[in-house]
Amino acid sequence: MSEDTPAQQDTPEPPRFILYLEGAAYANTLRQLTLWTHHVLLPVYGREVTSSAPWCSRWWDHPEAIAKLHGLWLAWGDLTGPGSTMTGPATWHRDYLPSVMDSLRAPDGPFAGCKPGMHRPKETPSVDAVDPFEPPSSMA
Repeated sequence: MSEDTPAQQDTPEPPRFILYLEGAAYANTLRQLTLWTHHVLLPVYGREVTSSAPWCSRWWDHPEAIAKLHGLWLAWGDLTGPGSTMTGPATWHRDYLPSVMDSLRAPDGPFAGCKPGMHRPKETPSVDAVDPFEPPSSMA
């Protein structure tokens, strides 16, 4: 068994995608995401809410929004944080921001039906409790 070198010990693990987290790790990551969303993303990029571009004031109650915003936040950290290149912010603006915000704020997106100050829970699609890949039962 080999010991870790000092460089290996000092290297933090990369962040895990929020959908893989649970418990305290999930709660802490969601809190960090919320701070970034409320203090960076929305003040700068949160355009006016309309029926054709909805936003839910309880976005954290929409799992799709959490997943997409977390991906956007991870890209932000990678492309604008320490060690990023000078073109990182332009890449983030071009490659990540528009697609995420457009899909979240689409009239048929996760916030459809939500209005300013009013959250409407979404029904998830139903799935038959049948394994489509199960071997066929033998005919008697």
